Amino acid sequence: MLDLEFIIENLELCKTAAQNKNRVVAWDELLTRVAERKEYLKEVEAIRAQRNIAAKESTQAAITLGKKLKESLKVAEEKLNKTEAALQVILLTIPNVPHPSVPVGLDESDNVEVKKVGSVPSFSFTPKDHISLGLAHDLFDFERGSKVSGFRGYFLKNEGALLEFAVLFYAFQKLIAKGYTPIIAPSLVREFTLFGNGQFPWGKDEVYALEKDNQYLAGTAEVPVTAYYSGEVLEEKDLPKKFVAFSPCFRREAGSYGKDTKGLYRVHQFNKIEQVIIAKHDMNNSLTLHEELLSNTEEIMNDLEIPYRVLLMCTGDMGEPQVKKYDIEAWMGGKGAYGETGSNSYMGDFQARRLKVRYKDSQGKISFCDTLNNTAVASPRILIPILENNQREDGSIGVPQVLQPFIGKTEIR
Repeated sequence: MLDLEFIIENLELCKTAAQNKNRVVAWDELLTRVAERKEYLKEVEAIRAQRNIAAKESTQAAITLGKKLKESLKVAEEKLNKTEAALQVILLTIPNVPHPSVPVGLDESDNVEVKKVGSVPSFSFTPKDHISLGLAHDLFDFERGSKVSGFRGYFLKNEGALLEFAVLFYAFQKLIAKGYTPIIAPSLVREFTLFGNGQFPWGKDEVYALEKDNQYLAGTAEVPVTAYYSGEVLEEKDLPKKFVAFSPCFRREAGSYGKDTKGLYRVHQFNKIEQVIIAKHDMNNSLTLHEELLSNTEEIMNDLEIPYRVLLMCTGDMGEPQVKKYDIEAWMGGKGAYGETGSNSYMGDFQARRLKVRYKDSQGKISFCDTLNNTAVASPRILIPILENNQREDGSIGVPQVLQPFIGKTEIR
C-alpha cells in the first residue's frame, strides 16, 4: 500500500504507474473521499472540543448540552468511519510505483533481456520432452495423478521423487551457508496475509479458499514469511532479516486456462524454496539486496548446469506490489525454448505498510520496512530442464554433479 500523503502529493505519478501496470483505480472517488475525510475530521474535532468545555461545567444546561454533543459526536464518528473504510478499499487497489529503470510496456513481449548465461545443449538426435523422458523412466504418473487429484494432478516416482528432494535440499543448504535463516512456512494462511503481500484484491481468483475455516492456501512462502513480523516493530540494527523458506505451494492457475496443460510446467501443487528479505527502508540498500537475491539464484542455476537468461520485467508484466522485478528463465532442451523457473522482486515498503511491519532506528524514529523475495528453486518445474538438457541418445539421463550425492547415482537408466 502506498502512503496516502505520498499519493496526494504525487498523484500524476501514481496515475501513470497504475496505467502502465494496466490497473484501473477510482481516482475521482479517492479525491472525494479524501475531501470528505478532512471535513468529517474537522467536525469530530470541533464537537470533542465543545464537549471538553461543557464537561468543565456542572450546570444543568451544560449537562444537557453534553448529552446532545455526545449524540452528535456519535453521528459524526460514524460518517468518518464509513468514509475511512471506503477510502481504505480504494487504497488497496492502487499499485506500487515502478523504479525508473523498469521499462514501460504492455505485456511479456516488452520485457527486456538482461543477459544469457551458459551454453544451450546441442543434440545429435531429436531430443524428447520431459513428459516422454519421465514416462520412459517411470519418473512420474500423470494419468493416476489426474485420477486422484484432478486436472494437472501428478505423482513423482523413483528418481523423479529423489530429484525433487535433492534439488530443494541442495538450494536450502546453499542459502543457509550464506547466512539465511532456514524456516519451514505454513501453507494455510489467514486472509490478512494475502492482502498484506498484495495478492488480494487483484489475484483472488488464483488462490484456493477454505471458506468454512476462513483460510487460504498460499501460492508461495512469500505470503506467510513476509507476514512473520506483522504488527511488530523491529530494531534497525537487526536488519536485514534474511530467510530461506520451504513450503508446499498451491495455485489455481485460473488465468492460464488452456496454457501448458500437459506435463510439469504449470501445476496446481508444487514445492518451493523461497528467499525473503525484510530490510530497512532505503532504496539503494534494497536494490543491492535485490541483486544479491538474483545472484543467489544464478549460482544455483550454474551449479545445476542449466543455461538460463534473466529478464527485466516491464510495467505491464510485473505484479501490483513490485517496484522492480526480474524473471529467471531456464533453457529447456526438449521444448527448445526458455521457460520461467523463478522471479525476483523488490517491493519497497508496499507490503510492510499493509502488514504493519516496522523498525526503529537509533534515533527512535519508526519507519515501515522494505521487503524482497525471490524463487530460489521451485519443483517440479525445475525438473524439466534437468531432465531435458541432460538426456542422451541411448535414452539415459545424466544427473547434475551437485545432486549426485543426494540421488546416489550419476545417471538415470
